[in-house]
Amino acid sequence: MAYDAELADRVRAVLASRRGITEMRMFGGLAFLVGGHMAVAASGSGGLLLRCAPEQTAELLAEPHVGRFEMQGREMTGWLRIDDGAVSSDDDLRRWIDVGVSYASSLPPKEARVSPRRRAAQPTA
Repeated sequence: MAYDAELADRVRAVLASRRGITEMRMFGGLAFLVGGHMAVAASGSGGLLLRCAPEQTAELLAEPHVGRFEMQGREMTGWLRIDDGAVSSDDDLRRWIDVGVSYASSLPPKEARVSPRRRAAQPTA
């Protein structure tokens, strides 16, 4: 399933005034990154995929329309799946985005990676 382009546009609109946000296709959706760390994504399975502080996971799971994100059958602490019902209003969407951006912003920036093909094409000094 392709990600919800309308939801991605809503996320993009909320993040438009923030600096340092990049977009990347990942996990079958469209992710929005801060300092190279995924904050939130319009998921290919519908709704949002969201990063949060690991210690915040249990508290956020108690909210309606929120579940753990699973990768290869393993539940991931600090990663949540937010169903469409939790982001129907712009205020709700903004709240969830703030959770993800806040956590991703707290992490040290990742160094830019160069693909092996690009590295091989770069001249040596």
